[in-house]
Amino acid sequence: MIRTLLTQCVILCCLLLFRPPASAQAAHGVSIDGKLKYPKGFARFDYTAPQAKSGGTLVLHDLGSFEKMNPFTLKGAAPQGLTPYVFETLAVPSLDEPFAEYGLIAEDIELAADRKSVTFTLNPNARFSDGSPVTAEDIKFSLDTLKSEQAHPFYQMYFHDIDGADVLDPRKIRFRFARPNRELHMIAGQLPVLSKRFYSRHPFSPNDGQGAMTVPVGTGPYVVAEVLPGKSITYKKNPDYWAKDLGVRKGMFNFETIVVKYFKDPVVSVEAFKAGEFDFMMVNIAKQWNRDLTGRRFDSGELIKQTFPHKNNAGIQGFAFNTRRPLFNDRLVRRALGLVFDFEWTNKTLFFSQYTRNNSYFSNSTYAATGLPEGDELKLLEPFRNQLPPEVFSQPLVPPSTDPPASLRANMQEAKGLLEQAGWTIKDGVLVNGRGERFRFEILLVDTAFERVIAPYAANLKKMGIEVSYRTIDPALYTDRIKNFDFDMAVTSFGQSQSPGNEQRDYWTSAAADRKGSRNITGIKSAAVDALVDTIIYADTQEALTMACRALDRVLWHGYYLIPNWYLGNHRLAYAAKLKHPEQLPLYYSHDQWLDTWWIE
Repeated sequence: MIRTLLTQCVILCCLLLFRPPASAQAAHGVSIDGKLKYPKGFARFDYTAPQAKSGGTLVLHDLGSFEKMNPFTLKGAAPQGLTPYVFETLAVPSLDEPFAEYGLIAEDIELAADRKSVTFTLNPNARFSDGSPVTAEDIKFSLDTLKSEQAHPFYQMYFHDIDGADVLDPRKIRFRFARPNRELHMIAGQLPVLSKRFYSRHPFSPNDGQGAMTVPVGTGPYVVAEVLPGKSITYKKNPDYWAKDLGVRKGMFNFETIVVKYFKDPVVSVEAFKAGEFDFMMVNIAKQWNRDLTGRRFDSGELIKQTFPHKNNAGIQGFAFNTRRPLFNDRLVRRALGLVFDFEWTNKTLFFSQYTRNNSYFSNSTYAATGLPEGDELKLLEPFRNQLPPEVFSQPLVPPSTDPPASLRANMQEAKGLLEQAGWTIKDGVLVNGRGERFRFEILLVDTAFERVIAPYAANLKKMGIEVSYRTIDPALYTDRIKNFDFDMAVTSFGQSQSPGNEQRDYWTSAAADRKGSRNITGIKSAAVDALVDTIIYADTQEALTMACRALDRVLWHGYYLIPNWYLGNHRLAYAAKLKHPEQLPLYYSHDQWLDTWWIE
């Protein structure tokens, strides 16, 4: 709001503020390339089913616990399902287009011709679950709150370039951009919508924990019906859900009731699934998929295992180094430890050869760097040549291998030489530095199933004179340790969208490195990385975006910030036979987005 002592200045400022931007085009949806698959007033997304039935109870599971009902703050863990069952966004993605969103709470979206602002006109029927209408004031409150210190720092980074919002009338709001980029209007559409009325009565981020379990008000298809803190949460369909007849919601959220049960141990949860305690699970462990998910109920057809292919950008998973630790501050040390991991043996012996090795931070996508840098990609890297390892310019992105003619023995010999360069030598079978300090660290795990992967790696490290321990801790404690960067090494992943952009700030930049709760858990601080992330965010063509991603890929890869793991080109899902799904698959989707289109026969 504009405040001044002089009335004339107020009037002048208001005239400037509410002056229409340069010629803009209103639309029911937006995309990065200006193309939309679905016309205005479309009936439903193609990956939903006209024959889907409403009703029944879906029982899901999650690991760990929860102690708050606000998923947008840093401290504590919220239950699974609050988004999108309770909280919704201005627009929603289309899962069979790479860069498109369609209006949900916003029925109309106007991107200014100069791309410096976007204006949302709200659906007049949009309502919170308490019956109150969604207004432009709620949207402004949502943006201001999520950009504030009250919210998880991710939102501050993600919405960084949205300068602020101007309420034009009760149903219309304009977001102003600090600097336009090709995806910022779509990022604005992803803003979670909060009730100003509700959070005026209840603290958004309670300091003393009082009120943390207050059931929130949202615009979504479900309301919270029952909460057993740390044990389960039950969602019931809102009979007055305002958007049930919209094309972006037709054929979705078909279950009358959704229950999420909590388990402490993933092994116990698998047995619980086989016993019928819940209905659906995504399987990310090869052993579970091949050996554990078997038995009478699978043989009888009561339970089903099925893979669903996707075209997602796989990003990267890896053993992440915390470079804030002096032990891992040396790139040579990190490179050496990567050489000691035998992926080929692990994949064949433990994973039934199901996985593909990550060979990029943008695996399985056109953004992955290949060969050596040249052309526009080289131009982006050249200003930082003196700051970057020479391998960035001279070596392609190839992970260590033990396939013949390579061998683990040769890799370990190379690792030994790198460690010696870094000042580490073996004395009496123990790796020590010049001060006689042992090389020792801990690998933090959240899933006991990963211990069988880490055990042979730890054994290889022991042969190098390195003392490594690993342990699995409670998921809530694990989350807290990661948020506070309180670990030496941890297994993590960095998912990537079909159009990388603002989220890269939270992943890699110097500004995120010291911000607790950021995704930059490795602690990267690099001027080259910061500059390339900006180049990605402000790329104005697809070609420029691709070149910038490939350049960043090389810098991250040869920084050896993590030891590359593996990925799958499909979702492995196990579910009760009573669950049905549409015949047509989306293209770019997570397993839970796909589940939102299922129903009970």
